[in-house]
Amino acid sequence: MRKKWKITLFILLGLVFIFLCFVGWWVYSNYNELSHAQKPKEESRFGKFEEKAEYKPPEWEGSERVNILLMGGDERGLKKDEVARSDSMIIASFDPVSKSIHLFSVLRDTHVEIPGYKDNRVNAAIALGGPELAMKTIGNLTGLDIQYYVYVDFQGFIKLVDSLGGVDFYVEKNMKYSDSADGHVYDIDLKKGQQHLDGNKALQYVRFRHDKLSDFTRTERQRDFLKATAAKLKDGWNLIKLPDILGDVIPYVETNMSPGDMLKLGSLGYKSHQAGTAQIPPMELVIDEKVNGSAMLGVRDSKALKEYVQETLTKDESLTTPEPSPSSSASSGKK
Repeated sequence: MRKKWKITLFILLGLVFIFLCFVGWWVYSNYNELSHAQKPKEESRFGKFEEKAEYKPPEWEGSERVNILLMGGDERGLKKDEVARSDSMIIASFDPVSKSIHLFSVLRDTHVEIPGYKDNRVNAAIALGGPELAMKTIGNLTGLDIQYYVYVDFQGFIKLVDSLGGVDFYVEKNMKYSDSADGHVYDIDLKKGQQHLDGNKALQYVRFRHDKLSDFTRTERQRDFLKATAAKLKDGWNLIKLPDILGDVIPYVETNMSPGDMLKLGSLGYKSHQAGTAQIPPMELVIDEKVNGSAMLGVRDSKALKEYVQETLTKDESLTTPEPSPSSSASSGKK
């Protein structure tokens, strides 16, 4: 009997050892891959920009709210040393206390003050002074301290979705657009309905803006797809595959996060839940403006915009339950 227990104990210890080795390999592999996301100046697409003390983002201590600016750029047709405007901008705001995440998409045509430059569209900030200027500009607009940025181009987005094995998603309407400027490489042709989107199809979905509300509905689609992608990333198999996924995506990504920051934020994100999404500026604060002959979106009241952001951060949509409709209430009352 004692011998049998010794054998069982030996097997259990062996399994624990194998598990610890796997965890160690997983952490080391992820750390090794993540270290390549923070590019040295000579390898960075933003290397030409001078670092300025007034643009330096605040440091995250770990216990307070942390805000990350996610930017996507269209780098087709760029000249050497030229930087694309940010085609998409989303602030991911994490609260370590409530373990909640809020997403804010910033309309790219928003007319803003860009520190050190003339007023312009908000998406021009990164092309004028790099990601730190973009963080400062959007931070001033929203009233948020933005500590980190993550930048990815079209190919990086495609690689991410493909590495996850695609994402199941409901496309709310037919979407079609053709552009010969890039040899039809990025044409859009999606059918309405539930479908499995690979990287190319997913890029078509988040880029589409050729309808009545243009960028207003596009930013909402981007937030919805980002939530679906985050949920897919939390899947157990994708967590195991994370080193391979990072290896596919990291070459297309730039960030100011250290590997340690990314591991901490990744852990926080895994433990957190989606609490809400919003558009910046909200429709009620948007006004049409003409600036030097160009159409832009003005902000009706800058103070009200910052108050709107803070109010949104106090809400948790995951805790609200929809009220039953009169018809469903009536039917539920039938004996």
